Amino acid sequence: MANSPQARKRARQAEVRRQRNTSQRSMMRTKVKRVFKAIEEGDKTTAETALKEAVPVLDHMARKGLIHKNKAARYKSRFNAQVRAL
Repeated sequence: MANSPQARKRARQAEVRRQRNTSQRSMMRTKVKRVFKAIEEGDKTTAETALKEAVPVLDHMARKGLIHKNKAARYKSRFNAQVRAL
């Protein structure tokens, strides 16, 4: 366990950030799964709606460093191409 006041504070901050990151990552994965499921079902309107919800979340996660910016771009590009192909 941390002994100095500074180390105790850093431990508290790390725990808060860990919980926030876990929550944000879970939300992002849910949005991605919704797009993927709509594409699999072949429902274009639902897929478009889900994609519009997922894109800002992916951008935000990339900006915050939770995922790499290229990963967000890859998700968006592939989903967009798949939705257009429906």
